[in-house]
Formats: sequence, C-alpha cells, structure tokens
Amino acid sequence: MLRPFSSLRGYRRSWLGPDALAGATVWAVLVPEALAYATIAGVPPVVGLYAAPAALILYAAFGSSRYLVVGPMAATAALSAAVVGEAAAGSSADYTTMTAALAVMVGVAALLAGLLRLGFLAGFISEPVLKGFIVGLALTIIAGQLPKLFGVEGGSGDFFEKTRALIGDLGETSGLTVLIGAGSLVLILLLKRVAPVVPGSLIAVALGIAAAVAFDLEDHGVDVVGSIETGLPSFGFPDVSSGDLGALAAGSVGVLLVAFAEGLGAAKTYAAREHDEIDADRELIGLGVAGLGAGLSSGMVVNGSLSKTAVNASAGARTQLSGVFVAALTVMTLLFLTGLFEQLPEAVLAGVVIAALVDLVDIPSPVSLYRVFTRRLGQAYGVAARPDFIAAVAAMLGVLVFDTLPGLFIGIGASLLLLLYRSSRPVVTELGQVPGNGHFAALDRHTDSLRIPGVTVLRVEGGIYFANAERVRSTVRRTAGREGTTAVVLDAETVPFVDVGAVRMLDELAGDLEARGIRLLLARDVGQVREVLGAADARAELRRVYPTVRAAVAAARTGT
Repeated sequence: MLRPFSSLRGYRRSWLGPDALAGATVWAVLVPEALAYATIAGVPPVVGLYAAPAALILYAAFGSSRYLVVGPMAATAALSAAVVGEAAAGSSADYTTMTAALAVMVGVAALLAGLLRLGFLAGFISEPVLKGFIVGLALTIIAGQLPKLFGVEGGSGDFFEKTRALIGDLGETSGLTVLIGAGSLVLILLLKRVAPVVPGSLIAVALGIAAAVAFDLEDHGVDVVGSIETGLPSFGFPDVSSGDLGALAAGSVGVLLVAFAEGLGAAKTYAAREHDEIDADRELIGLGVAGLGAGLSSGMVVNGSLSKTAVNASAGARTQLSGVFVAALTVMTLLFLTGLFEQLPEAVLAGVVIAALVDLVDIPSPVSLYRVFTRRLGQAYGVAARPDFIAAVAAMLGVLVFDTLPGLFIGIGASLLLLLYRSSRPVVTELGQVPGNGHFAALDRHTDSLRIPGVTVLRVEGGIYFANAERVRSTVRRTAGREGTTAVVLDAETVPFVDVGAVRMLDELAGDLEARGIRLLLARDVGQVREVLGAADARAELRRVYPTVRAAVAAARTGT
C-alpha cells in the first residue's frame, strides 16, 4: 500500500535541525540553477522556480528515496525545448503554456507507468547509452550557452551548426559581457574545487546582480534577465487543445525515459550508501506526481538531480523534510525576492549552466568502455566486441548531429541491435582436459589442457534459440569434421535456455552426425534445458544428459 511521506515515519526531533540546514543549502543551489535551466527550455527564468515547490512536496510525499531532490534539470530542459519547439510550431498555444503541458504529460505517463509496475523499463536505457547521451547533450547545451557568454547572437540547430554560428559571430564579441560571464564561470568552478560546501552559483548570481546595479551594466550593452513576475504562479491545467496534447505525447515518453533513468540512478546511489531500498515503481509514481505538480503550477519538466541530491546528503539531510524546507524557501523567493533577479546578467546565467555541465562532459568514461575488450570477444564478434563503447558513441553522435530525442533513440536502438547481434553469435569454446585434476578447461585459455583423442568437447556460452541455432549447428559440424572424431560432447552448463527450434536443430544435428558415425552427447544441463528437451520429444540420447563432462567423455570412449 502506498503511504504518503513514508520517509517521515519514526521522525525524531533531533533530525529537524539537519533537515532545515540541508534544505537551506539545497535552496541556495536550486534557485540559480532553476533560473538557468529554464532558459535552456526556452521559457522565462521564473518558470524554473514555479516548477520547484509543488514538485518537491509531492515527491517527498510519494517517492521512495530519503535524499533525492527533484527540480528542473539540464538534460530534461533541453529535451523539453526540442519537443515543445516542434509541437508549438503548429499550435496556437504559447510556448510557455506548451512547456507546462509537457510537464503534465510526462507526469501522467510516469504515474501510469508506476501504477502498472513498469519500473523495469529503466533498464532499456543502459548506462553507456545514458553516458553517451548526457555527454552529447552537455556539449550541445554548452554550445548554445556560449553566445550569451560572449554577448553575440549565436545560432540554432545541432551542435555543429551552433558552433559554426558562434565562430562566425566572434568578431562582434562584447568584452564586458565576456568579463562578466567568464568571471562568473571561473568563480563557480574555483569555489567548487576549493570550497565545495559554498554555493558558488548563488554567490556568482549575487555578485552579478550587484555589479549590474552598481555599474549600470545594461546601459553598457550587457543583456540582463529583465522583468520577472513577483508572486505565486497560476494553478490549473495548461490552456492547450487535445491536438496539442497529442503532439506532445510521443516526445513525453522520451523525456520520461531520460528523467526516470537519471533520477533513479541518483536515488540508488545514495540509497546504497545508507543501505536503503529504492522501489523503481514508486519512483515512477513520485516522478509522476512531481511532474503533475510542476505542470499544474505553470512550471516545466522536473526530475531527480544527482548534484542537488549530493548537496542534500552532504549537508546532513535525514528525510524528505529537507525537500519541504526547500519548497518553502522557494515560495518565499517567489513572493519577495524575484525582483532582485531582474538585473541578473544573462552571461552569469550562462556561466551557471556551463559550470553545472562541465562535469557531465565525461569523455574518459566512453574511452574506458573502449578498453573493455578481449581477444576472444574480438574473434567472436568482430567490430561488435565493444558494444558498450559503440552504443555510447552512437548516442553521443546522435545527439550532436541529429538533436536530443533522435540521439537518445539512436543510442537505445544501437544498444538493442548489438545485443541481438551478440546473442545471435554465441561463443562456442573447445575444451580440453587439464592433466592432474581431470577438469575440463578452454584450450585457448589453458595451454596445458589436452584434447581427448576421438572426442571433441564444446561449451556453448549462451542460450540456444532460433536466432543462433544455425550458427551453433555449423560450428559443431565444422569441429566434428576433424579426422578421427567419433563423438562430440556439448557442455550445457552455460546454456541457460533453449527453445523448440534449438531442440529441433540438436535433434537433426544428432541424426546428421550419427550418419557419419559420430555421437552427440549432452552434459551438465540446467533444469529448463532438460524440461524443454523432454517436452519437445528430442531423441533419447539427447534426453540422456550426463552429470559431468568427464562422464560424457567416458561414455563416448566406451560406446555406452
């Protein structure tokens, strides 16, 4: 049964201080980042603040993590811009309203998925795909923020188009804007290194506002945020048509996949440190109600944040009450402090965004995936022997060349295709007997192991089914063709399953080999394999599975 605010059960009065302190610390990080991420989504900065309070409170009520902080994030903000940009082109609704509607759609999709217990879907975005996607997305967002840092017009399109436009506009660079933006970026990165507990983004924003007011930066050509509405947002369902919702539906699923994978990863990271359990289905429900709250509050898409969750945990948070404190402080900001942000230079916001994304440009991670390679994998799979690296690079290049959502699905598609390719080409290893102990080991790994005269021993490393049955057949027939072979023993310990097509193949293979005077014997099968062999009415010799390879070899040599 779903119990709201489960993290507050057994709450102790001594936890109130740490939760309040953590809430204040997270608020100091969330405010400038929410303003900055809203600009990535293409909406007014205050929309980022609108999204936070309801999302924080509703996740605290229904999520399963004690530490996870939800709010606007760079990746989902960029995805929101891509989805809404396409849908808004054919709609009469304004862009900001469509952004709130997308948040509602993502929330509804997440809530339904959670109620239907579809949390396992997070597994369809592998870690390498998500890594590659995030790297490509971070580079694309940075390319879009650099024009604000240089005070130039910039361009739109993919990463390369934005970069080309930036290079073409560099002659119009505003020196004062570069000084403000680059100074903010350096300050944030420096504080992150030497004083990580200090909210560098908030300090940079405060100094940027102070400089803008003191030196009239807007009159000197430095762009500022401009007018921001004071007060709470309007509440209610976004004023969009059913056609608009339909146009947003497909994109909302892609946004949900990224939002859920990123948030679930953050939640699991900190749950593992405290030996807590994370319920993936409840995380979907928590994300769903948070998204609904954000959308119905005129906000934008939200999801779990690893960086703000890290701040929350390191500041001493004990429960989700810290998120409630963050929500209360954000409401106070909307009521009394938004006017301060009107003089915030856009170059400072760009610096905040770039500083947040620098750590995400994790090039060494895909490079490390390239090193995960062995000679045997290369022989078996060729270019596909590095599937994680290929999937990560496909997702990264997909984002850089084709934009965010296409890049995500290119990465997922590449990952699934490589999985199918590898499962269709199982490694079939020849075994030899190790002198002294009688165990059987791979001939190519254990040079001291010896072939059994007249008997070929093979181990199939993977399930045998319709997609790879012919490859297994051809490999067995080829090795059985060696002169003097009288029997082939298949070690089935590493075969987790077979299907009916595989049983038919084995039955036919046994008949073909028998016609050439060669026996086919099975050893060490698992229960599912034995059951399918019997149910599919395989020939008697195949149903007689030997308990060990040694027993099968002995039977082959004695003819029993």
